[in-house]
Amino acid sequence: MNEWVIRQPDDWHVHLRDGVMMAAVVPFTARQCGRAIVMPNLVPPVTTVAQAASYRERILQALPEASQFEPLMTLYLTEQTTVAELAAAAQSPFIYAVKLYPAGATTNSDRGVRDPLSIDPLLAELERSGLPLLVHGEVVDGAVDIFDREAQFIERVLKPIMERFPRLKLVMEHITTQNAVDFVLSQPDNVGATITAHHLLYNRNALLVGGVHPHYYCLPVLKRESHRQALLSAATSGSFKFFMGTDSAPHTQANKESACGCAGAFTAYAALELYAEAFDQVGQLARLEAFTSLNGPRFYGLAPNEARIKLTRAAQTVPEFIPVGDSERLIPLRAGETLAWQAQRVE
Repeated sequence: MNEWVIRQPDDWHVHLRDGVMMAAVVPFTARQCGRAIVMPNLVPPVTTVAQAASYRERILQALPEASQFEPLMTLYLTEQTTVAELAAAAQSPFIYAVKLYPAGATTNSDRGVRDPLSIDPLLAELERSGLPLLVHGEVVDGAVDIFDREAQFIERVLKPIMERFPRLKLVMEHITTQNAVDFVLSQPDNVGATITAHHLLYNRNALLVGGVHPHYYCLPVLKRESHRQALLSAATSGSFKFFMGTDSAPHTQANKESACGCAGAFTAYAALELYAEAFDQVGQLARLEAFTSLNGPRFYGLAPNEARIKLTRAAQTVPEFIPVGDSERLIPLRAGETLAWQAQRVE
């Protein structure tokens, strides 16, 4: 299969940032995707409907002319979030989910929830309204090995939450382990998961062998090969519970290549090509459209995009860097390397 056409995908987990960084990165997502769930972990975070409305307007203003891309907004859940704010979010025409960051788990998560088992009134409201809860699934516990934090979160947090609120619509984001695949498959249809292209393509050797490679550092961190294989099997299985979420997370070169480099991989420049590479590795290109373009809309109760994207087996070179403002750079994953696929919208 060297050329075929699929429905335009959606990105169900992306970081667009703000200001000059947003201006640099939003065209890449808008070029490939019809819609995207936009993460709310700005500084300060997007915690209210009014703040989400303002952020949405800034995104729309940053889009290329004539773009039809639709940002799907989210709220950042805090211990100060009120039931009334969640009820208002559920009624909003542009808010599609609420994001739970365990405090301290990842970038700009310091305002997150310290104990996810202590917010039952908020979870009850989400279950009542049907507004999805998106979860960064890692415990924040210095006694737990960083490679085990997702598995521990499932046991300590997710299983108790789903026992208390079995109808809660929940997405376990950017899953990285066999444990997460098994958990999602064990739950009813109101539980799904996103999987990134970089977790499908790479294991922890990419981060650590031959030196520390900061542009492969993300959270949750890359895991061992057996977990990568489990993710590939899930993504290509045909199960509607798994769908595309790039977790494309831009940081400037200076902030990545530092003594304490930021977590995040920028993949939005060629998200669909990277997913195609992963599916091609296991001979499952025929199932790519369901994963990228059908399963996510099904979970969120939306119609698939009508636009089409053509994928062609043809080499393209990843840029060495992407300019950010007048003086900074963003280094994409696999900078300077060759990708096997090209994607373009069918007019």
